[in-house]
Formats: sequence, structure tokens, C-alpha cells
Amino acid sequence: MARSAAIRPPLLALLAVLAAAGSGCGSGSGTPSGSGTPSGSGARSGSGARAGSRSATTPAASAPAQQRHGGLRVITTPKFAPASGPLRSGTVKVSYENITIQPDTLRVKAGTTVRWTDLDAVAHNVTSHSGPQRFASGDFTQGQSFAVKLTRPGTIHYLCTIHPATMNGTIEVLR
Repeated sequence: MARSAAIRPPLLALLAVLAAAGSGCGSGSGTPSGSGTPSGSGARSGSGARAGSRSATTPAASAPAQQRHGGLRVITTPKFAPASGPLRSGTVKVSYENITIQPDTLRVKAGTTVRWTDLDAVAHNVTSHSGPQRFASGDFTQGQSFAVKLTRPGTIHYLCTIHPATMNGTIEVLR
């Protein structure tokens, strides 16, 4: 019986974190804007390459923002990694899967279209955070996609405003 009582507080803390993560506490207008277009292709698409998650040593863009959920502090400021990988062009597919972005960093030529597809059973969105080109998809659900043609050189940081701590990425657009 004493062992059972010792397990309860950590279990309650875990349940509080899970409840906070699943609450969908982000924003999203549900209306596409910018030069992107949502589509309900329904087809599972992805490059097949899986990007690893960023480490805790990746520097944040600014001091972490925090929200309170049941006495817990949840860090909500994304940590953007530098763009990496081969230089791509044409249409580049990005998967939103398991509350992560795969791949989460890209290097593309100007004129490349990037298409994000939601493979999760929860809604996501694509919102530029900084860079030479601004876009916001509004929320989209499993099987739906959002695409944007990137025409201006520079570095774009973007995120899912519903899950900003784990779903953020970087795209370097080159001439």
C-alpha cells in the first residue's frame, strides 16, 4: 500500500503534462493566407527520410516563454535548428507525423514548392515565424496538405502554433 501511494504524485504529474499537451492551446484562424494553398489530397506523402529531434543544446531564438498548466511550467518557445541537408528543388514533401516535422530543416532553391502533409490524428498548421516570406495555413487535419512556393532568398523559421515546442523548422532558400 505504501508503494502505491508513492507512485501517485509522479503519475498525476505525468497525466497533467499529457492533458496540457493534448489541449490544443495554440492559435490558428482556420483560414489560409499568404501564397500557400491547402489541399485535401488524402495521400500519405513524405520523403521517407526521418529527421532526428533537436537536442536540448540547440540555442533558442529568445528566452523560453512559459505557460502554467496545473502547477507545471510548459516551455512553449520553439528552438529553431540551422538549415541543413542537400539543396533541393521542385516540390519538397514534409510530413507532420508523431507531433514532429520530418525533415525539420531544409535547403531549397528559390522557386521550390514545399508541401506539408498532416499524418497525425490531430490538427496542425504551418505558420512562418520569421524570414523573407510570410505564410499561415490555418489548421488542417489528417490527410490534408498545405503548400507554398518559396520565391525569396533567406532563412524562414516556421512552426505549428498548436505544438510550437516540438513542431518547428527552418528552411534556407537560396538563389
